[in-house]
This record gives sequence, structure tokens and C-alpha cells, in this order.
Amino acid sequence: MSIRIVWYAVFLVLGALVGAAGSLAQAAWVPGGLILALLATAGVFYGGLRATDTQLGIAAPGVGWLVTIVLLSLGRPEGDGVFGGGIVEMIYILGGMGIAVMCATMSRLPRPAP
Repeated sequence: MSIRIVWYAVFLVLGALVGAAGSLAQAAWVPGGLILALLATAGVFYGGLRATDTQLGIAAPGVGWLVTIVLLSLGRPEGDGVFGGGIVEMIYILGGMGIAVMCATMSRLPRPAP
């Protein structure tokens, strides 16, 4: 098994964890929680890019992050949900997607010759 596949799986789980933690933090401490959640999101996306040196390294945490925030935004039949529909939640969702796009379009640094 390739080491990259392990990295993709690790970053998929990390993306889901950052998405869940960011969903809770962004609403709890405004605006500090929002800034912290977006910084953590940027960190996991950029970390995926640098660890794997592929665009799929951004897609793996991005998928975990997006699936988590979509599931948390759906709520339950009783009406409970993590996202209340305010502007802070929209900034978090759109900001996270924007960060993923920025990381995906970054130029890769050349690797030093061995």
C-alpha cells in the first residue's frame, strides 16, 4: 500500500474533525472562533497539499470537511442543528470553500534535488 493512500485517509479524517470542531467554535466565540476555525481549515488543507504534494492532498480533507459541515447543517427532525443560519455560519462555509480553492490553485514549490 502506498504511503500516499495512508496520507489521504489521514487527511480525510482530519478534514472531518476540523469541520466538526470549526462548526462548533465559529458560533461559540464570535469573531475569534470564526477566525480560529478558518485558520484550522486553512492549516489542514495546506498541510494536505504539502504532505502529499498533490491536488488530491487538498481534496481529501476538503471532502471530509464539506461532508461534515453539510451533515451538521441538516439538523435533526426536532429542529436542532449546529448552524443557525446567520452571517457567521455563511462566512465559515464560504470561507472554507474559498480557502480550499486557494490552496488547490497554489503553485507548488520545486523539490530540492537529492
